[in-house]
Amino acid sequence: MCPLCLPLAFKIRELAVVSADMKMQPAVRIWLFGSLLCAVWFAVIATEGNKGAQPEVTTKYGRLQGKQTRVKGTDRLVNVFLGIPFAKPPLGSLRFSPPQQAEPWKGLRAATSYPPMCLQDLEWIKILETKLKAVLPPLTVSEDCLYLNVYTPAHSNKKAKLPVMVWIHGGALVIGGASMYDGSALSAYENVVVVTVQYRLGVIGFFSTGDKHAPGNWGLLDQVAALQWVQENIELFGGDPESVTIFGESAGGFSVGAHILSPLSRGLFHKAISESGVAQLPGFFISHPQAVANLQVIANVSGCETTSSAMVHCLRKKMDKEIMTLNADLIKQMRYVPAVIDGVFIPKKPEELLAAKEFSTVPYIIGVNNHEYGWIIPSVFHVSGIEEGMEKQTIISSLQRSFSLLQFPSESVSVVADEYLGDTDDPVELRDRFQDLMGDILFVIPALQVSKYHRDSGAPLYFYEFQHRPSILKDIKPDFVKADHGDEIGFVFGGPFLGGDAVLLAEATEEEKHLSRTIMKYWANFARNGNPNGKGLVEWPVYDLNDQYLELNLKQKKAEKLKGNRVEFWTKIFPEKMKKITEDRKEHSEL
Repeated sequence: MCPLCLPLAFKIRELAVVSADMKMQPAVRIWLFGSLLCAVWFAVIATEGNKGAQPEVTTKYGRLQGKQTRVKGTDRLVNVFLGIPFAKPPLGSLRFSPPQQAEPWKGLRAATSYPPMCLQDLEWIKILETKLKAVLPPLTVSEDCLYLNVYTPAHSNKKAKLPVMVWIHGGALVIGGASMYDGSALSAYENVVVVTVQYRLGVIGFFSTGDKHAPGNWGLLDQVAALQWVQENIELFGGDPESVTIFGESAGGFSVGAHILSPLSRGLFHKAISESGVAQLPGFFISHPQAVANLQVIANVSGCETTSSAMVHCLRKKMDKEIMTLNADLIKQMRYVPAVIDGVFIPKKPEELLAAKEFSTVPYIIGVNNHEYGWIIPSVFHVSGIEEGMEKQTIISSLQRSFSLLQFPSESVSVVADEYLGDTDDPVELRDRFQDLMGDILFVIPALQVSKYHRDSGAPLYFYEFQHRPSILKDIKPDFVKADHGDEIGFVFGGPFLGGDAVLLAEATEEEKHLSRTIMKYWANFARNGNPNGKGLVEWPVYDLNDQYLELNLKQKKAEKLKGNRVEFWTKIFPEKMKKITEDRKEHSEL
């Protein structure tokens, strides 16, 4: 087990922000920015196809009328159905309750407008919109947000039995939405049905009292409800309910990994893809006692009493704006509301379930980018020295503060610093090594550890490292940044082939268009067959005992033992050194 997977349920920003006088943010907030980076580029209004075409589908809940769109580079049309309810609006007494089955409707329901996103702070999106010089369609939020969007080839029918790909958005479990990702190009080019889903976020999505009054994990249960809806209805859109692939990035990748571990999700999907996020992400799952410990902070911020029943009653009475303010205030207090090990959705700690092989052994793709802590995360957090270079003592001081929060022995700072920082005093080199350290802790080591567990279960596992820096960012990100957190999403969704008010990868080079087509083929082949390989593609090896993986760049290449030395450090050397430190301390105390 990665030694950081247990203790790293902490406020990573304490580690990330090296400005001593800067207020820190909690761990998982890091994830929202990488996810939103791509989402901000990517939120598009697809080019209209045949404006006269108004496709209709009769679901188990009622009739829907969608619209038809086209994408660049192909004559294939896509039928789009937006804002389909998959559960009853979680309002009133249904706040902090499992999702309830959607209610049927009479007549023809228009499915041509994007639904409101779940309650969240739109200010973060505006910040990134400005930073990335992007333009977005109007975005709204509402607690009535349990909707999904379906993109299906126009030629499909009930008998088509096309592979289904269900996207779970990222955003640190506090921000994001289904409509920020357009499945039209992936559907058109690869002849698959794409579904993008929403789930409750922040306090509304993950508040837990640690007991029967509010067990928590509402957002994850929403995702289960969406997958159940897919099983019941996707055949009516031309999809095959027996060939469902769940995929997501960052917190969405974490969600995918969580469903692999959850007995509630078993049988609702058949393949999985986690991009830059797995179930062992630091700080995303906490224990019931930790949830209870959070109650006092939430009580102080919300003005509610601390007893479970009273707090649930109080929070249920709060208006949407009050909840959004509560979310924002918790961020300022360095607190967050993550998923909880509730004994129902997630029976035990992720590492215990993985070690015991108590999970769905479905074919699985896991991957990371080669500069996960490159620019978007540190720039949004105003990390001092990222562009100019960093001083070693500044990094050491930050590590000391962070490791103190982790209750690590102070000596552990020197162990990690020796491994990553070495003897150099060059500020640029130190910056690079600090970014490497952060990327490993947050993304790479957890991903590789989960990959080994999955491989050892006998299930097919494919690993990738995405390495291409999008050319569209050449005037936005510093030259030293490689493939940043989230950079792969535009290629997965066929960004170069989408058009509208806001476009991702609009100025993609021909090589980048080819890369996007290649990645879409790998992902769709995997959705079809549980194996990403196919005609005209570089062979993607199974992640075997040689730790083989695929480098995803303008040209693809097989490789093995990604970050082998770092893996050995975190799984062997670091725990051994910390054990010796503990033993020496004990021996000294007994003298």
